[in-house]
Amino acid sequence: MRRKIAFQGEPGAFSHAAAHALFPADEALPCLTFEDTIAAVQTGKAEYGVVPVENSLYGRITDIYHLLPESGLHITGEHFLRVEMNLLAVPGATMADITSVQSLSVALGQCRKFISQHKLKTINGVDTAGSAREVAEKGDKSVAAIASRLAAEVYGLTILASNIEDAAHNTTRFLSIARHPEEPPQGGRVKTTFVFRVRNVPAALYKAMGGFATNGVNMTKLESYMLDGSFTATQFYADIEGHPSDRAVQLAFEELKFFTDHFRILGVYPAGTVGV
Repeated sequence: MRRKIAFQGEPGAFSHAAAHALFPADEALPCLTFEDTIAAVQTGKAEYGVVPVENSLYGRITDIYHLLPESGLHITGEHFLRVEMNLLAVPGATMADITSVQSLSVALGQCRKFISQHKLKTINGVDTAGSAREVAEKGDKSVAAIASRLAAEVYGLTILASNIEDAAHNTTRFLSIARHPEEPPQGGRVKTTFVFRVRNVPAALYKAMGGFATNGVNMTKLESYMLDGSFTATQFYADIEGHPSDRAVQLAFEELKFFTDHFRILGVYPAGTVGV
């Protein structure tokens, strides 16, 4: 039986593409919001969820940093999705027919050079996949959408131009999440993600980080954010290379816990590869 994989957005969204890359044999389940995506996994409506956490152009996806640590779910994998923008039109349309282009404002902003070169009028849409759906529904040859290659397949549109984004490095990192942890064995490329709050003592963060340096554990991410809108309550979200069973990681965590009043591992999972 095919498992259900929850993602935020309409069919054809980049999150849908990431879900398909991580779970190619399973059924994607579109959700309206990130909260709905997480709830689908929590309630068992979906076996897994796939959520974006950061983009190489725009940085972290703030909502996920607040929602994931409080969800009770576990990170089971990651995928780096190269965000390729494509110009999609109804079948039979040509570039000469296109006078305007619709998409999410962020996507339009990532394709300024192409839009300017072709002197296209821009139309702000709710999202990329939704814009593709609306273009297909209207059947107007003069209006195109900027969206994923998957959106073209889902809505029966023609790709008039591929990879029209300004920045070739545009990549989004996605995480898969589940109700139960799925720790890989030691060895190989493994990441561990955790959250912590430091004790209210001088240089607590500096001292908490010292164990990773002295034990040779590579920290690939450290983000801080406020809790409940308070300027004095800060939580840190971190990724390291290594497994909690590794001796070096154990020692680093021991030192970290000495200077923290909250610590929780969100997931131990195989490391993804950028560009794959």
